[in-house]
Amino acid sequence: MTRDVFEYALLRVVPRVERGECFNAGVLVYCRARSFVAARTHLDEAKLRALDPDADAAGVRAALRAVEQVCGGGEGAGQAAGDDAGRRFRWLIAPRSTVVQPGAVHSGLTADPAGEVERLLDLLVR
Repeated sequence: MTRDVFEYALLRVVPRVERGECFNAGVLVYCRARSFVAARTHLDEAKLRALDPDADAAGVRAALRAVEQVCGGGEGAGQAAGDDAGRRFRWLIAPRSTVVQPGAVHSGLTADPAGEVERLLDLLVR
């Protein structure tokens, strides 16, 4: 069983950027050796409302869905549709000051990048 290096970053929801409070709502995984990039998300609306009762849950869900679409490539990726997996990952992990923000990048070894996405989602988000 061959294990390859992969990188991952958490997606954080920061309902009120000026306060800096956040919670995990997704994970991005990139494995260069397999040209693999994927994101899975899970929005805990109770956490969102606890940090900001007036938060736009539909808008946050749409932003999280957009990250998944960019990872998937194709029509749903918009301008990133023609980019390779690594370029899409690097674009998604670039720092930004919005409600959905990427966290720090971490690395590991895996034989199953797709399974790693689900494992990390269960471990760090749900």
